[in-house]
Amino acid sequence: MRIGIDLGSRKVKFSVVDNGAVVRLADYDTLGFYKRFGRIVDEELSFDLAATGMFAAEELASAALVVTGYGRNTLDFKGVKVVSEIRAHVAGAVFQTGLKDFTLLDMGGQDTKVALVRGRRLDDFVMNDKCAASSGRYLENMASILEVSLEELTSHWEDPVPLDTTCGIFGESELIGQILRGHPVARLCAGVNQTLVKRVLPMLRRFPSPHLVLTGGVARGGAFVRMLEAETGSPVIVPEHPQHNGAIGCAVIE
Repeated sequence: MRIGIDLGSRKVKFSVVDNGAVVRLADYDTLGFYKRFGRIVDEELSFDLAATGMFAAEELASAALVVTGYGRNTLDFKGVKVVSEIRAHVAGAVFQTGLKDFTLLDMGGQDTKVALVRGRRLDDFVMNDKCAASSGRYLENMASILEVSLEELTSHWEDPVPLDTTCGIFGESELIGQILRGHPVARLCAGVNQTLVKRVLPMLRRFPSPHLVLTGGVARGGAFVRMLEAETGSPVIVPEHPQHNGAIGCAVIE
């Protein structure tokens, strides 16, 4: 049995893989997980995984444990293997889709990664981690301004109101201005989703491929997928477990 952990900025994700199949998935809000199960030991972060109730003591003692994410370099688990986020996400996408060659777009809580995969291996990648304007956090902020749920926001794609600001902070001000102009909420939601598509297109153009795989929490938004397909002219492949892709990759990585 292998346990993969993705210490994300918004969610801590777990995956258990046994005999080549995903047998268990779980996630926690990152802040709550750190508060309940984390502690500092000798200036290093440690987690009491047994206290989560997800694993039996025998499982933790015998399973291979692999970790990625923002907190990956501050763990003091004995025997834990630490891998980079991009490597974990590529491994997860290969495992979930069965594809050998594709472009991977992973949109997390605070960053966006685009990777070119050839022969099931990472060939090149680019990452936007300087601004959260092309991430799930941006969508959360915009949903709050519009006073709608994240699910509602990510369901609208028709007749978007143009939003041109590329900065997440200034984008909030622009959205407020469009609200005051009386545009319907559905069109404003579509406009927010459109801005996200426009921000990732330059990254995708660096690595053209016949297959585009989308992972991360943003992949659950149907509007973003439809708009991305319209812009690229190609179908977007969303794995069965897009938000747990990094954790799955940790559990299957060699």
